[in-house]
Amino acid sequence: MSGQANGPALTPALIWCPFPDEESALKAANALLDQGLAACANLLPAMTSLFVWNGEKGTSREQGLLVKTNAALLDAATARLAEIHPYEEPAVLGWRCDTAAPATTAWLAAIGSTQP
Repeated sequence: MSGQANGPALTPALIWCPFPDEESALKAANALLDQGLAACANLLPAMTSLFVWNGEKGTSREQGLLVKTNAALLDAATARLAEIHPYEEPAVLGWRCDTAAPATTAWLAAIGSTQP
């Protein structure tokens, strides 16, 4: 099911972002939830990241964060996540989902409309 034809709020979206530790990932996830930019955030188990940064190969332990939102909030949520992230230049990747269960689409479409 693609919700794009019905507007961006009806199109689910995801954000992926690694963090240096669980505490900073939890802090960022709670900020997005409290600010009405996400409906859910999943912290994935610690992982080993291999990367090339500034021409040098590196390895670090990181905590993965997967955020569920809708396409209408995707730009604001990714910008906010990059702003509050402890890394100077974090990898924050967001994308619109092509398919979702109808109940999931409805749940994510309601984000922002239920702000206190």
